[in-house]
Formats: sequence, C-alpha cells, structure tokens
Amino acid sequence: MAKAKFAVLNDIFPSFRSQHIQVKVAMSQWEKQEYFQLRSKTFTQEQTILAGKEKDIQDFQAIPIIAVAANWSIGEEIAGAVRIYKAPDQGDNNNIWYGGRLCVARSYRGYQSIGKALINEAVSRAKDLGCKTFLATVQPQNETYFKSVHWKTLGHIDVAGKPHVHMQANLDKYPFMPRDPQ
Repeated sequence: MAKAKFAVLNDIFPSFRSQHIQVKVAMSQWEKQEYFQLRSKTFTQEQTILAGKEKDIQDFQAIPIIAVAANWSIGEEIAGAVRIYKAPDQGDNNNIWYGGRLCVARSYRGYQSIGKALINEAVSRAKDLGCKTFLATVQPQNETYFKSVHWKTLGHIDVAGKPHVHMQANLDKYPFMPRDPQ
C-alpha cells in the first residue's frame, strides 16, 4: 500500500468567491434584505457618506438590481447592487431615468466585472422601460471608470455634502455586454 505525503501550508487562504454571478432584479425577500444591507454597509459604514439616511424616498419606486453570487446554482450572497428609477415630477412623457447606489461587496471588488455588469443591466433595463435619458451622480474617483463604459460628464455637484459628478449614459452603446432580459 502506497503512503500518502501531506504538506501543511502556512498560507492564508482568500475568502471564497463564486465564479457564478447572475445580475437580476431583486425579487425575493432575502435578496431585498441583502440588497439594503450591502448598500448600508458600503455607504454608511465604509464610506460614511450617508450615515443614518442611506434609504430615501426613491426606494419606494426604485427597481433594485443585484449581482447574486451562486454556488451549485443556489443564490448565496449579494455581490453587488444598484437601483434605477424614473425621474420624479416630469409628467406623463417622462423618459428620464436615474441610476444610483451602485456598490460591490468588498470581497468581490475588481472581480469578474460586476460593476460593469450592474451598470449594463441598469441602463439596458431602463431602456426596455422607455428611458430616453439615463443619469447618475458618481463619486469623483469613479468618473474615469464610467467614461470607459460610455458615459459623459455633465457637471459637478454636491451630494450629502460630498463632491460628485453628474453623468449621462450614451444609450446607443447599451447593452454593451450580453444580457438576459428577465
């Protein structure tokens, strides 16, 4: 009988990250709870820019979009989130939509283009719903990233007392990634 040799490594293993990411509208109760928890963790705990007021009036009409990390085809955690909503008080011909609260879980940042997939789904879904103009306010450090995915800068504004960039998506470029319209 052959003897097995074992080695003990003192390496620290990175946290598990699923390679199976699905971007979709949050529908189930657990998805919506995790969606809000990720937003809160990102904006109130990590960035401290929306302390105590991360949820707002737009959440009553917003469509929550999530990136679900799955294992064995079962959704296990929310790896990213964004919301889209129609601009308020624009009348019946309102075709202006906003995206906001884009965030990716710390363990998934820079992994498998989750932010890009969320932006693609947000803009593409709004287009499917009749959007003619898609806007967002973006933190200044993310302006170049948004430009790389077909956005242009409209100006600079303050949001929650912090500088932001007002940006617009080039709708002719979406979807720029394959998507499964649900």
